[in-house]
Amino acid sequence: MDNNISLDIVTYDILVDAHCKDGKNFKAIDTIDTMKKQGIELDVVTYNILVDAHCREGMVFEAIDTVDTMIKQVIEPNVVTYNALINGHCLQNRMDKARKVFHLMIKKGCAPDISSYNIMINGYCEDRRIEETMELFHEIFQKGPIPDTVTYNTLTQGMCQLGRVSSACELLRKMLAFGQVPNVVTCLNLLNGLCKSDKLEEALELFRAMRNSKLELNIVCYNILIGGLCKSGHIEVGKELFHKLSVYCLKPDVYTYAIMINRFCKQGLPDEAY
Repeated sequence: MDNNISLDIVTYDILVDAHCKDGKNFKAIDTIDTMKKQGIELDVVTYNILVDAHCREGMVFEAIDTVDTMIKQVIEPNVVTYNALINGHCLQNRMDKARKVFHLMIKKGCAPDISSYNIMINGYCEDRRIEETMELFHEIFQKGPIPDTVTYNTLTQGMCQLGRVSSACELLRKMLAFGQVPNVVTCLNLLNGLCKSDKLEEALELFRAMRNSKLELNIVCYNILIGGLCKSGHIEVGKELFHKLSVYCLKPDVYTYAIMINRFCKQGLPDEAY
């Protein structure tokens, strides 16, 4: 870094963030030391970057120490700070501690935003604690933040992983009723759940609805459906969908070919595979 160039706090924060995202926390610390030498005080953004970096590295105790330091510097943690801590505990599968931080932020007068709820919901889903997940989801409607696409996608994925595909489809209907627009991730979650539950008719119905809605479905969506069709014995329908990929300006990838070759071989049709 050219010592003749004077940098402000915003520029330093960008540098610290870049080093942390690159996994070079030691460079982030060096940059902070340079800031201090130049008399530039760390702000809430700087501390939040460090807290988040520590949490993502699994160093939650170091993140807590960083929060204690910022409080001593009379810098109040904000929703971003608390969200980073909550996420850190969730990544460590410590949902009870995550919940304590969630309640602490409320006690401190810092209102959780939809990201706070999404992080908690994802943590509970990963821990397969679906009852707590749904309690939190219902709490959102009482407390104010509007559920977004991430909220519904996290829930549908969690439901499908637990085999509760009907509940996941009900969430899609609720999502649409509240004006949220499903995206490709929504489609992937539900298609995967329906195909794994051998609900091919519903999967095809959802697929057509998504395609008619002008949603740009990617090759992964087609792979899931083709795989589900072939696995359930509807190999001709899967083959037809495979040949239609070019119509939708999509190219088969290695997984598409693997699905088709595997099914043809299992059906005793090696010539079709080649």
